[in-house]
Amino acid sequence: MIKNIKILVILTVILTSCSNIADSQVVKTIDNQLFVNKSPYFIKGICYHPVPVGSNQRSFSNLTNDLALMVEAGINTIRVYEPIDNIEVLDEINNAGIKVIIGFGYNQNGNFDILSGSFINYIEKYKNHKAILFWELGNEYNYHPEWFENDINNWYTALNNAADSIHKIDENHPVATAHGELPNAQSLSMCKNIDIWGMNVYRWDNPTSLFEEWEKVSKKPMYLSEAGADSYMTISKDGFEQGDNQVAQAIATKNILESVFNAKEKTLGVTLFSFTDGWWKAGENDIQNPGGWAPNSSGVPYDGTPNEEYWGIVDMTRNKKKAFDIVKQMYTNNKTN
Repeated sequence: MIKNIKILVILTVILTSCSNIADSQVVKTIDNQLFVNKSPYFIKGICYHPVPVGSNQRSFSNLTNDLALMVEAGINTIRVYEPIDNIEVLDEINNAGIKVIIGFGYNQNGNFDILSGSFINYIEKYKNHKAILFWELGNEYNYHPEWFENDINNWYTALNNAADSIHKIDENHPVATAHGELPNAQSLSMCKNIDIWGMNVYRWDNPTSLFEEWEKVSKKPMYLSEAGADSYMTISKDGFEQGDNQVAQAIATKNILESVFNAKEKTLGVTLFSFTDGWWKAGENDIQNPGGWAPNSSGVPYDGTPNEEYWGIVDMTRNKKKAFDIVKQMYTNNKTN
């Protein structure tokens, strides 16, 4: 009898830990809309790369608190720049009612990357997990032809082939890429296997023109894989004072999100950049510094300078910035799903 009880307990633990994998979901795009199990899904997201003070490596040690803040803000999707190879982390994200866009890099020393082909191993392992919204290949690689023998077409070829490989083993999740700004005709023609085009776009505080331009070049669905503003003004401009300026960030965030929701028939949504500040980006890892660099950054509101360590809607100790309240207001008031 005791032996049978022990077996029952073990089986219960195994089934519980695997429940999020067993109950996989089907994610599809139909007529420029995203569906999860046939229900419309609009991305009200945030980019998430939590690096603790003093480090340059991602850590999920503060995940529970972060998820609580995200739920409060109405965030339903997080976008990560590298795979999460931890089922407990994915389970906790799923249990919070949030989905994940999993990003893969090209050359990550064989760690689930495209160059080695090991990204397929990750997809095989997690393709049935309920937290997965879709897969995403690369992040603004079109700005870096030097990574591809100075021929960006090498990247587009690898991108298209990688998407094809995913389609062969996973029919239940779309494949996206995160492109820097609007892709040109050549990149679109070379990447026919891409289902969703994410675009990192910084056009001051109004990306509306992008949606109109996209309709002219493609019928495929798109979303803003990055958009937003930092909370530091390098110079005084447009009535915003130099220095730490949460008001400037909040106003820009409000205007950007209004543009997205006004165009909800033309886009799948947005993953705002970013959830937390990143002290590792511009210099010393244990001090917050102005500076940092990003390509195509002249459109960053409101000073044209991307101070890379000030992009969070919360700071490193998870104090809410003024932009957090804007995100909460916009995401909770817009009932899109």
